[in-house]
Amino acid sequence: MAIVGAGVGAGIANAIVGSGTLITFPTLLAFGYAPVTANVTNTMGLVPGNITSMIGYRPEMAGQRDRAFRLGFASIIGATGGAILLLVLPASAFRAVVPAFIGLGVFAILTGPYVSKWLAKRNLVASEASGGLWTFLGVVLCGVYGGYFGAGQGLLFIAVLGIALADTIHRLNALRNMLAGLANTIAAVVFIFSAHIAWAAAGLLAIGSIAGGWVGVHIGRRLPPVFYRAVIAAVGIVAFVKLL
Repeated sequence: MAIVGAGVGAGIANAIVGSGTLITFPTLLAFGYAPVTANVTNTMGLVPGNITSMIGYRPEMAGQRDRAFRLGFASIIGATGGAILLLVLPASAFRAVVPAFIGLGVFAILTGPYVSKWLAKRNLVASEASGGLWTFLGVVLCGVYGGYFGAGQGLLFIAVLGIALADTIHRLNALRNMLAGLANTIAAVVFIFSAHIAWAAAGLLAIGSIAGGWVGVHIGRRLPPVFYRAVIAAVGIVAFVKLL
């Protein structure tokens, strides 16, 4: 039941802001799974919750088809590379890389509104565009991180999108959810063929994440934009401190 409960919490967190892995990954470690096994099992178990959230966010995705295809392709490229890196790099690389990425994501989220205003004054942001080459590359890098570990990848995705695209936080979060979901799905496919997955634990996480993902969409949709950004930043700070 503890693993199912962790899946519910992660599903809610991923739908609202991401970072659900910060709940489920430590839970799997507490049950005695090795770090890499816990990581790939976690990715596999949270994919169903990602899909549930994507379905729930369909209204917010209206009018974002072109950018979703372009940036979705970028996420897939990055996640494939990240999943491969997980299989070839030593587990100790987690401790060195993850906190730095989370800290960068928090900084980008806090400064994103000001950077967006600065860019808008110079006509460098288009609300219905996909953000250009730099946004594409930024999403690729987020995908790499998502495929490699994933804790806090939602923070990085929303930071990149918030700076590059002039749109509402709820629409950007829906797009973020899709990009993170694609990254997790691609990584899961790679892991099925190349890594050891604890399928019983993955199944329990899946049950919880499906329920949590659906609930999280309805919670996130009702949060005021300012409060939403504050929640994202707070989660990021907690994640940064925890992973240090």
